[in-house]
Amino acid sequence: MYTCIIPTRDRPGRLLQTLAAIGRIPAPAGAEVIVVDNASRHPPTPPERLASGVPVRTVLLGENLGAAARNIGAREAGNEWLLMIDDDSCPLDGDFAGELARAPADVHAVGAEIVLADGRRESGGLPEVFIGCGVAIRRGPFLAVGGYDRSFVFYAEEYDLAARLIAAGGRVVHSRGFRVRHHKDGLNRDMNEILRRLVRNNGWVALRHAPDHVLDGAMREVVGRYRRIAEIERATEGYERGLAELRATAGRQPRTPLSEAQWDRFEGLAAARARLRRAAAGGALAGTVAVVDEGKNSAVVRRALAELGVAEGPEPAADALVIGTLSPGPMMDAAEKRLRDGERRSVVTAWEMESAAAVAAG
Repeated sequence: MYTCIIPTRDRPGRLLQTLAAIGRIPAPAGAEVIVVDNASRHPPTPPERLASGVPVRTVLLGENLGAAARNIGAREAGNEWLLMIDDDSCPLDGDFAGELARAPADVHAVGAEIVLADGRRESGGLPEVFIGCGVAIRRGPFLAVGGYDRSFVFYAEEYDLAARLIAAGGRVVHSRGFRVRHHKDGLNRDMNEILRRLVRNNGWVALRHAPDHVLDGAMREVVGRYRRIAEIERATEGYERGLAELRATAGRQPRTPLSEAQWDRFEGLAAARARLRRAAAGGALAGTVAVVDEGKNSAVVRRALAELGVAEGPEPAADALVIGTLSPGPMMDAAEKRLRDGERRSVVTAWEMESAAAVAAG
């Protein structure tokens, strides 16, 4: 059914905790775990089998491939589905195996609902972009499009891969029946290094996949978004280095632009259109609407509302609220907080995570 692929580097204690947690989850026949070590200073020594009986194989690399270490595990895997997690993330239960079995053939990846240790959900992702620490990807399509691009190392590599899966005719979905906990180990996390890669790598994604008519706007959005984040995180030095690298490498990026319809899916516009159209038809967007709790691709949410002719106004006078982010975790967190705080107006998310069964039926 599935092969669990775990890249790791210099976190042996956390890796063993993750493997122990996986071993407590019921697994279907044929499941396996492949640990791919990214040239740790002291190679890990995982058990040959988990407590559940699932076999564990370890591949030791002579260099650090970053996220592309997953490609090595994919080639070694013997199952249809590749369960991609990190050495500090783990499925919360075994029910996701049924979710994968029910996924239609054109679903090439199923993103998880990823929860953090403090109860919040993981940031990142879009309706058809998964988060790398909790996703199942079909092995055939994954290998056919070349897997993860090594040049990204980490950050935005999922966006690049999701775009290639969409271009190849696949769909990416998210399922609330597939839940992963991410402990988000703080080791090896340098905010200047993270911002360097975020602005460079997200710029590469736009340069590679944005259609010609939206490329300039997509690049401005990347540069502006990560400048704001760098200022908040006090990581402008790393941001400036990443921006310089982006400018220096821009001309070497392969242009494989998505079609307009594919780009609408990739940036979340297609999902926002469908969800907000249903909400408007049901009366949830009657009167004036305020876009609140803004985050990733809030401009796309506003575009979908404008196409419906929905009047937008300030929050205090609004009749309904639309959560202004397309990143699944922050979107659901914001909506739930509004309702917990006693919000009496309609609170509408710009898209919805569904079960694999609902995706198949719909």
